[in-house]
Amino acid sequence: MLTFTALGPFQAWTDGSPLDLGGQRQRAVLARLLVAGGRAVPVNTLIDELWPGNPPAQALSTIQGYVSRLRRALEPGRAPREEAEVLVSAPPGYALRAAAGQVDTWRFESLVKSDGPPAQVWADMETALGLWRGPALAEFADLSWAVTEAGRLEELRLIAVERRADAGLALGRATSLVADLEAHAAEHPLREEAWRLLAVALYRMGRQGDALAALRRARAVWRDELGLDLTAGLKRLEADMLAQRLEEPPPAAPPSVPPPPSSGTPADVPAPAAAPGDVLRVLVADDQALVRAGVKAMIASDPGVRLAGEAANGEEAIAGVRATRPDVVLLDIQMPHLDGLAAARRILAGDDPPKVVMMTTFGSDENLYAALRAGVSGFLLKTAAPEQFLAAIRAAAAGDALIDPAMTTRLISAFAGRTDPSSPPALAGLSDARLDVLKLVARGLTNRQIGQTLSLPEEEVGTMVKSLLEHLGLFDRAQLVMTAYESGLVTPGEKAHFSSL
Repeated sequence: MLTFTALGPFQAWTDGSPLDLGGQRQRAVLARLLVAGGRAVPVNTLIDELWPGNPPAQALSTIQGYVSRLRRALEPGRAPREEAEVLVSAPPGYALRAAAGQVDTWRFESLVKSDGPPAQVWADMETALGLWRGPALAEFADLSWAVTEAGRLEELRLIAVERRADAGLALGRATSLVADLEAHAAEHPLREEAWRLLAVALYRMGRQGDALAALRRARAVWRDELGLDLTAGLKRLEADMLAQRLEEPPPAAPPSVPPPPSSGTPADVPAPAAAPGDVLRVLVADDQALVRAGVKAMIASDPGVRLAGEAANGEEAIAGVRATRPDVVLLDIQMPHLDGLAAARRILAGDDPPKVVMMTTFGSDENLYAALRAGVSGFLLKTAAPEQFLAAIRAAAAGDALIDPAMTTRLISAFAGRTDPSSPPALAGLSDARLDVLKLVARGLTNRQIGQTLSLPEEEVGTMVKSLLEHLGLFDRAQLVMTAYESGLVTPGEKAHFSSL
């Protein structure tokens, strides 16, 4: 079955195997037709949007060549004179013909708009959010149509997060939702629904004081940022809490078990089970018991990962590492007694240390930057999907790194233009191919995603990443990200241009 994925690295698949879609601009033609939702896109529009303001003289023939090669990739069995059935001619341009179930963005949008009883909404939103594998259309961030569509899809994702939480409250799952809602409100403090859901969840747990405090935090943020007071809806909620007029919470329902992680292929392709000898032992360190409980439930859902221990602060994390010798430590960056950054430095300074992946709700940019320089094996937002946590654990254990794309964008933007005196000098001596790989590493892509973008085998990308580390005298992929930005190879908001495309 032919499928298309754009909620993460853009790719087309046949029965779970990725197709060769060619270079960046050729891939952009297919992505633009996907964004059109089955409607025809005129050739002149394609030219204007692929080469904004400066199309080449041969733009029309170039587009025709792209379409011809894409048709061969999408329908390899089609006879030379047979009409195309997927990427079709639709005067005055072209269109993508596919069913809603074949395109993850189309399926996602349909699920987000679905309706029904709370249990059905919960299931639909879980499915919808599970389709995301990273930022939408990030490979085309220099093209305005892609930026606009990515923003629209991100807004729908936030709506799905909130619809899922609302359904969960109706099902009596307030306790399991609070940690996620805290992170959601902190990440999006101007969203009214985020604060409403958080306050209601806290209230239904019997934490009336914390619920009112959440609304006070919302009021303070809005006054500082917008010069506005709470909305009428939040004011009514606050008054109802003070008067204890809110309805009693429904009976608690058992939490659902998250699905097993995706291997990065489409959602309907199951991930292979881990062999008994491949089980990874993970220590979880976070001062919030609810966060630890959520991570432990996620770990318990995957037979390839096992809990080695847990800790509530940095000192306990260090002691736990010594006692249990885990493969990976999931470490909150802000904890009492000893914060996660200090704990990470001490853990990584030990003999044969485990890999460390930092977790954060929002965190200090200074701390995030310092931790990357210290050599942690990645960053995750606590709002990340379970499959992203599990992918980060496996990447770290394999000597790779996974940095949440949202964290990469925010962190690098905060440190644009800074130069670290300890960073390597100019990237002299690197071939164009290795510079291309370094640019994509800096964008937060995995080896598999880089290989798909540059049409290289994943193993070859891994070899090139290792050679980059050796050449630059670095020991961790996360430090490559810092080096790319500190050297000026990549800048915030810039889309990398690749010599091989």
